Order: sequence, then structure tokens, then C-alpha cells
Amino acid sequence: MLITQSASKFLKRKSTLNLGGELIDLSSPIVMGILNVTPDSFYNGSLIKDENELLKRAEKMLDDGATILDIGAISTRPGSDIISTKEELERLLPSVIAIRKNFPDAHISIDTFRSWVAVRVMDEIGPVIVNDISGGQLDSKMFETIGKLKVPYILTHMKGTPQNMQEDPQYDDVIKDISAYLSDKVRKLTKAEVNDVIIDPGFGFGKEIAHNYELVNRLDSFKVFQLPVMVGVSRKSMVWKILNVDPEKALNGTTVINTLALMGGADILRVHDVKEAMDVISIFHAIKLTL
Repeated sequence: MLITQSASKFLKRKSTLNLGGELIDLSSPIVMGILNVTPDSFYNGSLIKDENELLKRAEKMLDDGATILDIGAISTRPGSDIISTKEELERLLPSVIAIRKNFPDAHISIDTFRSWVAVRVMDEIGPVIVNDISGGQLDSKMFETIGKLKVPYILTHMKGTPQNMQEDPQYDDVIKDISAYLSDKVRKLTKAEVNDVIIDPGFGFGKEIAHNYELVNRLDSFKVFQLPVMVGVSRKSMVWKILNVDPEKALNGTTVINTLALMGGADILRVHDVKEAMDVISIFHAIKLTL
């Protein structure tokens, strides 16, 4: 059985996340807006040059309907260089402080795989969601730290590291292999007393295009975990390579996959384009009313 007895407290699926005593409602799908404060994002349209642009983009995302703003200061695109913790914090801290000051009611997520970065951010602005693309693989103290901080944690499947994850990744069965990985991690998170876990199957993180589309087609397989599911396919190569375009022209394809992801049970859409994702959710609700 994929879910062990130690993970039993997750068996009754939660419809909320507890972020510092404030509940985020997941009874209906929500949108997470991506804010990259890196100089080397794979999508040029997401590059943010200064604080003024950051705040304008954050305001637009919130106005367009984003429930969460996900701020990342280190690129994890395939083959990217890993910067130091010091450099990550120099980019990240001013950004999260500015957003907290200007949008005090906004729910903030930080895209980091370093537990010390999470601690420093929360020392400055209070509780945030931690979005760890490595599933704790790149920092052995991450689960323990999240358990102590009592904040929601996004558990992502990644095969390898950003430097080598796309070097011929192989699976016996992509769904079974990822499910086994997630089951092991959920068990460890339970032991660390992490109360709110979101699972992300990790589109593009150590997967060939065929693997990614099998994940889309079988996304409902992850319902067995009774945990919220996040899908992040926004403008990724699995979209633009199929369409023979570039990330700048991959919005329509992203919208198609986000629609399929909702039909497969996704609870959170992580996107660059919030308004379009909110449109997808509106159409999804209209479809559900006819069922």
C-alpha cells in the first residue's frame, strides 16, 4: 500500500491550509502567482528588474485573483547554476519584505530548497508557505525545520538535481515510481509533525515530455494520498516544444493543460498568468455544474 499507517492523519483530506492561524480555503481550486526575482528565468516575461516592478506585478496578480504569491530567488530550470545561500537571501529578503509591507493580507510562498532561508524569511515577515522543489533532498534539515515552524509545505517530486535532472530520466512506471517517492516523503513529514502538505508531481523536474503528459493523463492517481495537489506547468518546455514555439507563446497550451489538470483533481495552479488561470477555474466550475 502506498500510504503507510504513520501517514494516517492525512487520510481525511483537508480542505484548508493553516498559515499562521489563517485558513486558506481549498474547497475550490485556487491560483498561485509566480514572482521570479532571478536574472535567469527560463521565461523572459517573468523577469523582474526592480522593486517597483515587483510590486506592480504582485498587485496585478492579486487583483486578477491570485490566492498565493510564490516568490523565488534561485533559478531551478534544467542546467541552472546553484547560487549561494547568501546571494539567495540578498535577492529574496527585500522582495518578501516589500510585498508584506505593501500587501499585508497576501498569502506568501517562498520557492526555496534551503531550510535556513525559510527560517530567515519567517524571522523577518512571519509565516509563509515553503515550496521546496527538491522534496527535502537538497537539505536534510528541511522536514525537521518545517515541523518546528508549523507552516504548509509543498512536497515536489524531482529526479536528480536541477543540474542533471534532464539527463535521460528513466522510470519503470512514472505514476507508481513518483507515488512511492511521495509516500516515503509523506511518512517522514508526518514523523516531523508537518501538518499541512501539498504534493506536486514535479512537471519538468526529471521527466521527459512523454512522462509529463502521462502525469497529466493520470493526475487523478494522486488522489489516493488525500492531500491537496499543485500543478505547475506554466509555459514550460513540455508545452512549447509540442507547439514548436517558445515560452513567450506558450500561454494557450498552458491553459489547455491547466484545464485538464483541474479535471484530474488539481487544487492549486501555479502560473505566470493569473487572469487566464482564473478563467480556467471559472469554466471548470461551469462544467462541474452540469455533471
